Amino acid sequence: MSSANENGVSGSSNNSREKTYKKTTSSALKGAIQLGIGYTVGNLTSKPDRDVLMQDFYVVESVFLPSEGSNLTPAHHYPDFRFKTYAPLAFRYFRELFGIKPDDYLYSICKEPLIELSNPGASGSLFYLTSDDEFIIKTVQHKEAEFLQKLLPGYYMNLNQNPRTLLPKFYGLYCIQSGGINIRLVVMNNVLPRSLKMHYKYDLKGSTYKRRASRKEREKACPTYKDLDFVDMHDGLYFDTETYNALMKTLQRDCRVLESFKIMDYSLLLGVHVLDQSHRVGDVNIVDGKRTVGQKVLYSTAMESIQGDGKAAEALTTDDTMGGIPAKTHRDEKLLIFLGIIDILQSYRFMKKLEHSWKALVYDGDTVSVHRPSFYANRFLKFMSSRVFRKIQPNRFSPSKRARNSISALKCSSQEVLSSQKEEKAEEMTDRLGGARSLASLDGQVYWSYNHPDLVPQTPYPYEASSLSHTLSPPSIYVPDYYREARSNKRCACSTFTLEDSGICLTSEQSTMDIDRDDDSVLDVYF
Repeated sequence: MSSANENGVSGSSNNSREKTYKKTTSSALKGAIQLGIGYTVGNLTSKPDRDVLMQDFYVVESVFLPSEGSNLTPAHHYPDFRFKTYAPLAFRYFRELFGIKPDDYLYSICKEPLIELSNPGASGSLFYLTSDDEFIIKTVQHKEAEFLQKLLPGYYMNLNQNPRTLLPKFYGLYCIQSGGINIRLVVMNNVLPRSLKMHYKYDLKGSTYKRRASRKEREKACPTYKDLDFVDMHDGLYFDTETYNALMKTLQRDCRVLESFKIMDYSLLLGVHVLDQSHRVGDVNIVDGKRTVGQKVLYSTAMESIQGDGKAAEALTTDDTMGGIPAKTHRDEKLLIFLGIIDILQSYRFMKKLEHSWKALVYDGDTVSVHRPSFYANRFLKFMSSRVFRKIQPNRFSPSKRARNSISALKCSSQEVLSSQKEEKAEEMTDRLGGARSLASLDGQVYWSYNHPDLVPQTPYPYEASSLSHTLSPPSIYVPDYYREARSNKRCACSTFTLEDSGICLTSEQSTMDIDRDDDSVLDVYF
């Protein structure tokens, strides 16, 4: 049980300082819970199955359980109390939807003593866990219980449409009355199994204002960190594409449902188990001398909540993963992720609006956790999709060392070939230009100067040369083929036009500069 304590679970050995809740000892409260649920669920089996009607959501059944017992109730050593059950037929339908039979429900809650969690939330609520790791029993405030009652019809519709959800799965709502005190309880699914040690545990809201674990919380054996702690400690959790898409789709759908109910200030409870550290002692918890098995309730595990088909709970829950979602860190460490949305019984009522207005005056209103439902949902999803959950990018092609060497050698050889071709073309062009200059020096005189290009017409382009040939009689004009080749290569060349009748030689001499310059063309005329 020592490893269980590391996950925030306290057993019967730690009852030297028993807790009290509303002046009721924890042992008396646990006993009353088991007695009351045992009676009401057993009594419900005698009622025939039928469709759920609207009035079933508002039915409240009550039974009195005196300590000396009665014709209908057993005797017990706790103070007298009255046990109320809210919407018994509706919750029976919810349990059947998740494959929970009445006998299994009673066996989980009533057979063995409930385990008290030693790490309660900030609200001061008490948490009890069943010995088989299936159910969590939480104490709630009057406003929260009242809000859940109003939520039940919409909750019923949402579960019918899609039982695969990360929202809390409510299996029962009860109230214990003793000594003028009302203690309200809700039975939910367990998000973090005891079978695997949670190396990291987070309560994430997507806000930044005061979202760091306190010093007192950090000193605990299994602290619950918050948003800013996650950003400091992790560079995101990486999933494969299919798992990431299924997870984000489920979160988006659940947030839209909560927004439609005007619910805000909820959290994502995130448990991280590092598989690379599983070989260490204490990472696999042993309960009552044997290793605990996975949860049997349909859609109760994280993997089933995002992509389970509901046909077989064991198909996605194995002894190795316990229903966790495989993930990795940026260092490629293998993880198992357990998660669920919690604390959804906070509606945007007058007090919450007043709280947000006051905090917005003192701090940045967009950073506080209390906000209007639509903004809260968008901020929550943005934080989860960008900072917490990330998609593993497919590996790009990385050639081997031999391939890289061959590629570099191929590049060098191609560059040598290209450079040799450029040198040959340059030599050929130089030879051609040299031939043009020798023709121009036959008479030993240059009529026009290169320094006066504005006084000399430019060398005609090929289409201008053809028009000139018609003017000066085509048979008397010679245009070398290499002129066209040189023009196509964007290099300058020479052209000679001979007029046999007049004995005039026209020579165009150009430099090896690009043809784009207009002042590089000089027309020399020799007599």
